[in-house]
Amino acid sequence: MSDTLAPAAASRDPAEAGDAPPRLSSRSLFGTGREVIIEHDGADYRLRVTSNGKLILTK
Repeated sequence: MSDTLAPAAASRDPAEAGDAPPRLSSRSLFGTGREVIIEHDGADYRLRVTSNGKLILTK
């Protein structure tokens, strides 16, 4: 999996006002997998999809 996001993966609705955060599809993050590692401030976090389709973030 690439470390960079495709331009379409992080998009904003032009009708939104203010500084709304970028909206990402979980499908664009996970692809066909069920788990990704997110590096933040030198620490790794694991984001995974549970068997019930919920998201869990752990350090």
